[in-house]
Amino acid sequence: MNVVLWILQALLALVFLAHGLMFLMPPPEIAAQMNANLPRWFTLFLGVAEVAAGIGLVVPGVTRIKPVFVPAAALGVVIVLVAATIYHVMRSEMSSAGITAVLLLMAIVVAHGRLRLAPIRPKA
Repeated sequence: MNVVLWILQALLALVFLAHGLMFLMPPPEIAAQMNANLPRWFTLFLGVAEVAAGIGLVVPGVTRIKPVFVPAAALGVVIVLVAATIYHVMRSEMSSAGITAVLLLMAIVVAHGRLRLAPIRPKA
């Protein structure tokens, strides 16, 4: 189970780092599209939060310093993904909603797994 959780954590971290960096430094054509749908301050906030989540899903577990942040990051990701799934469904963007729903399931597994099934022990 530990290996499965690490794989899910790494995949989620990569997705959130990439998506967060795209929010923080979007190419001009994507920036115009994003700014038409969401205020810039909100995409900046999401970018910072997603980069922090990507780091929080992996670094505390690898270093075993404050590993309680891993399930906390996963729970934060769950909140973001629930909102993102609802947002995409409301806009009839079903392929995006499907992707966020799959990521949501992955985040739920990581949160539950790291809280109950295979918590990471802190350094002694």
